[in-house]
Amino acid sequence: MLCAPHGVSDVVLTSVLTMANKTPEVGDIHFPFPFTPYSIQKDFMAELYQVLEAGKIGIFESPTGTGKSLSLICGALSWLRDFEQKKRQEEARLLETGTLPLKVGKDQPPSLSSSCQETPDVLRPAGEPDWVAQFVQKKEERDLVDRLQEERVRRRKREERLRQIRHNAQLKHAAKRVRQEEEETERLLRLSREMLAGGPGAEQLEQLTGEEELVLAEYESDEEKGTASGVDKDEDDLEEEHVTKIYYCSRTHSQLSQFVHEVQKSPFGKDTRLVSLGSRQNLCVNEDVRHLGSVQLINDRCVEMQRNKHERKSEAEEEKPKKRRQEPRATCPFYNYEQLQLLRDEVLVEVKDIEQLVTLGKEAHACPYYGSRFAIPAAQLVVLPYQMLLHAATRQAAGIRLQGQVVVIDEAHNLIDTITGIHSAEVSGSQLCQAHSQLLQYMERYGRRLKAKNLMYIKQILYLLEKFVTVLGGNIKQNPHSQRLSQTGTELKTINDFLFLSQIDNINLFKVQRYCEKSMVSRKLFGFTEKYGAVLAPSREQPRLAGFQQFLQSLQPEVTKTPAAPVEEGEARALRPSSPLMHIEGFLAALTTANQDGRVILSRQGSLSQSSLKFLLLNPAVPFAQVVKECRAVVIAGGTMQPVSDFREQLLACAGVDAERVVEFSCEQSAPPVFSPLCISPGHVIPPDNILPLVVCSGPSNQQLEFTYQQRELPQMMTETGRILCNLCNVVPGGVVCFFPSYEYQRQVHAHWDKSGLLARLAVRKKIFQEPKRANQVEQVLLEYSKCIQCCGQMGSTMTGALLLSVVGGKMSEGINFSDNLGRCVVMVGMPYPNIKSPELQEKMAYLDQTLPRTPGQVPPGKALVENLCMKAVNQSIGRAIRHQKDFASIVLLDQRYARPPILAKLPAWIRDRVEIKTTFGPAIAAMRKFHRERSGPS
Repeated sequence: MLCAPHGVSDVVLTSVLTMANKTPEVGDIHFPFPFTPYSIQKDFMAELYQVLEAGKIGIFESPTGTGKSLSLICGALSWLRDFEQKKRQEEARLLETGTLPLKVGKDQPPSLSSSCQETPDVLRPAGEPDWVAQFVQKKEERDLVDRLQEERVRRRKREERLRQIRHNAQLKHAAKRVRQEEEETERLLRLSREMLAGGPGAEQLEQLTGEEELVLAEYESDEEKGTASGVDKDEDDLEEEHVTKIYYCSRTHSQLSQFVHEVQKSPFGKDTRLVSLGSRQNLCVNEDVRHLGSVQLINDRCVEMQRNKHERKSEAEEEKPKKRRQEPRATCPFYNYEQLQLLRDEVLVEVKDIEQLVTLGKEAHACPYYGSRFAIPAAQLVVLPYQMLLHAATRQAAGIRLQGQVVVIDEAHNLIDTITGIHSAEVSGSQLCQAHSQLLQYMERYGRRLKAKNLMYIKQILYLLEKFVTVLGGNIKQNPHSQRLSQTGTELKTINDFLFLSQIDNINLFKVQRYCEKSMVSRKLFGFTEKYGAVLAPSREQPRLAGFQQFLQSLQPEVTKTPAAPVEEGEARALRPSSPLMHIEGFLAALTTANQDGRVILSRQGSLSQSSLKFLLLNPAVPFAQVVKECRAVVIAGGTMQPVSDFREQLLACAGVDAERVVEFSCEQSAPPVFSPLCISPGHVIPPDNILPLVVCSGPSNQQLEFTYQQRELPQMMTETGRILCNLCNVVPGGVVCFFPSYEYQRQVHAHWDKSGLLARLAVRKKIFQEPKRANQVEQVLLEYSKCIQCCGQMGSTMTGALLLSVVGGKMSEGINFSDNLGRCVVMVGMPYPNIKSPELQEKMAYLDQTLPRTPGQVPPGKALVENLCMKAVNQSIGRAIRHQKDFASIVLLDQRYARPPILAKLPAWIRDRVEIKTTFGPAIAAMRKFHRERSGPS
């Protein structure tokens, strides 16, 4: 976040932002800013502006304290401001002259948006008469002018609508609430009259309706229902063209909220049309849907309610006597066209985060999930999580169009892992058996009422499930918990080999996947198991289903007992898992990936229930290629992006991006700074004297420090680590954060220190805390850690602070700031290399060795991947301490391997250029003592 003056938080810059806005000029570009920016921020914004203007791919590295978020906001929105101004000027010229530019295509003015570039260059046939070419040219000119006029009308309507909503929003809300109450009262009275008129048969009718909801509708594989969303398509507002916009995405909900708050405080906060997108789980305001808990169940229930609404409307128009029968089918009271339009306008009027959007939705009695999506076309800045942007199906469902737009991916240090995780899938043997049992039971009950095509696809799915269990070595007809597999271990297959091994290569998985999506068979199946979860209702089919039901109960022990009270029932429903078939659908979709881009891992672990099938995506560039191909420009930003070779080689090069289109920018201080068209590094705001990075090669007893898997568990290595920490705790005030390679190694070292007495020696100077394994305990540990440091600083006792034992890649290594006294020293014990024996990692290494070109003199791509994974984790961990310009801290790397030039080169430049290598411990502790003594004043 933006670096604040001394004593001001780096996130909340309240006092600073009260200053008059400054408008720095970089060249001919004006960047509105809430205060006078650092030179680094000016360079950042100028380079960002040029990347967006030239349509390039930018990799931006800006550590904490350099004002990354505010620089992104002001730089990107300044470009958008100028872009829209040029576009309006060009539109005015075209409307006035009525002629096209001389060149249409890449060389035309950037002011023409993607919506205006629908007429590409057309190759004229050889020998075409001049009059034909002139006629085509005139037609293109007329079409373009017509489109521009329509767009201008839409823009004027939108601006007028927003002006009106600013004046009378409260009045509309009040009138809407009165009308809602009247409609709800009328509906309840009508329902009461119909239920009374139904008499004794009402319950039977309701049961019949419930059965109808569970039966699959007739499936038409080649028909796309344009009205599935339940929204009237003849409304002009929904056909609004997408304006040029910036899509900003980050990793977590809290990071997105922080970014929105920065936009609110920026000079663009009053005039920017911003939309915050989220999942139904975050935005749904219908408590009957929210209590389902699972994201998949919430999604499916929401879509079903919209479908019910549309079907009820169609039947009402036909005026058939079925209206009464369909009444019990639930629809969402928050999904109403007029309410959603009102909410859409409210969203665009003022910048709001997710929490404010939900509050507004409750007040307006309108769905924030759909209201925010209706606002996307007119928005200038769309804020959304990673998964929504990087997954093509999710983008399409949300109405996100990337053609000609700008994408900014923040906190992108784990971008490759994120893409891989989104497009990977795993199913257990227990889930396979459970889904097979449920689906077979469903078909037995409703088989006579299903159409032939539904029965065909259900039988294909049952066949797939059976073959998946067989390939694991199990039997679909037996309980997976009691089945012991004769063969154990892990086996890795290509997609084609797995299909042949499973004997399912003759089934069209694309059609099966499409059937699952359109028929919503998993949701129907879940409703069926919910209705008959523990005991089936008495019927003529009961004896035939008893065996399946007993087996189903053995697979679902959590639903075999009826809760004792309604409150407990509600809690149980909130925690229940989604249908196993929902997970399997993701695995089926993954199997449609190209053979060379993925692998299937067969993990056989003793019993069938513990075994699993896992799809591993090897080439994350495939889903990312569509993003970089459609977008005008893409910015990949983060606090620590080193080493960037992974982004260039694994992501961008494999996605077909030319090296000339990639620009690197780093807010780091190099010696000397390197300025080139493709790699810019203007310097860091943190003074060089405020950081002391040390590579310590040996301990107090001259024990060489090399924490390899073979040596790190030796007693002398663990003892030497404890002695080093004892010395550091004697000279470092405040908090010391020590990172270990794994939870298991941290546990071993802690136990050894306790046994040897080193733990007691450490506790004399620092109170010792350990990172908890459970996420819900992290906040409490951090609170106690912070209180201890504050108390020690006030009391002036022999105890000078606290020592926090953490784990690389754990809950303390990302997203948590140990600023000021909370982190005066960060210690890294060893090098956290990933498990080289992991089948997934070995396959990824082999894939890179075969795919990427090997540069002479460089390590193979597979080995480079392992080093890069290690150093990315190190860089994230050691960056926790320095959080603003006035902060200071020491960084101690305990392993002589850090002194190797290839490893040093992968540290962030602002750390690498200040590293001191100490071959013995004496000079290291002397340097530490001097550094902290000189800065022992208040921070």
